[in-house]
Amino acid sequence: MHDTYYKSLLIVFITLGFIIALSYLLYTLYRRRKLEKISQLPFPKEYETVLQDIPLYKKLTSEEKEKIRHSILRFVNTKKIIGVSLELNDEIKVVIAFHACLILLHLDISECYENLSTVVVYPNTVIANRVSNNGGIYTKGEFLLEGQSSSDTVVLSWSDAKKDAYHLHSNNVIIHEFAHELDFLDGVADGTPPLPYSKYHEWAQVLSHEFNKLQEVRLKNRDWGKYRLIGEYAATNEAEFFAVVSERYFENPEGLKKHFRELYDELEDFYKAHQK
Repeated sequence: MHDTYYKSLLIVFITLGFIIALSYLLYTLYRRRKLEKISQLPFPKEYETVLQDIPLYKKLTSEEKEKIRHSILRFVNTKKIIGVSLELNDEIKVVIAFHACLILLHLDISECYENLSTVVVYPNTVIANRVSNNGGIYTKGEFLLEGQSSSDTVVLSWSDAKKDAYHLHSNNVIIHEFAHELDFLDGVADGTPPLPYSKYHEWAQVLSHEFNKLQEVRLKNRDWGKYRLIGEYAATNEAEFFAVVSERYFENPEGLKKHFRELYDELEDFYKAHQK
């Protein structure tokens, strides 16, 4: 009686395992064929017209431009981009895809944000509610949301994203949110993206040092000095610090290199965007 029951149970588990393996194989084949078709698509002239107005695109070499065009096509055709009270057009899709792909351009990552499925775009900054805890005292208030990310969804304000995309200063909300997505790739947003094991100690040492110094400056709220370049929001936590300094690395590399050479070197060793 028991032998028959266990044999039946074993058959069920084997069958389920076979179904799961077969489903995964079919999905893998489907995805591979889809990516092959995407790689053969011509790059639309409308997309190229949008790119020509983006300052960070103009800084790329010919080889980098060719590579990122393929990445943009892959991003646009594999991610669901949704407009909320906003009609999507080529400009919105290309601007977002370009900056998202820019930070992956020199990374050894086979998947294009494999956990990310959806990008939600609002026309303007979103007013959201937030509960904060200060010494056990909880307060609820409204704040302006330019962007937000989880492991599978990125939310962006198009008015803020567009402003940042066409004017180099220090901020870029698209780079910020996709730096979070990059951080998520190892399973947790902690300010440390996927790194070779040999790099973790030095990365943690340099970024933790500057993060702790920034927190000290924020608490004293005086003599910000060079830390004005990074800003107060980066002191929120390690994940926000990584996202903010990633913005500075791409938007204002000269300033970051001048004032935070060790921090710049760590980001350069990771992103490799300025090694021409």
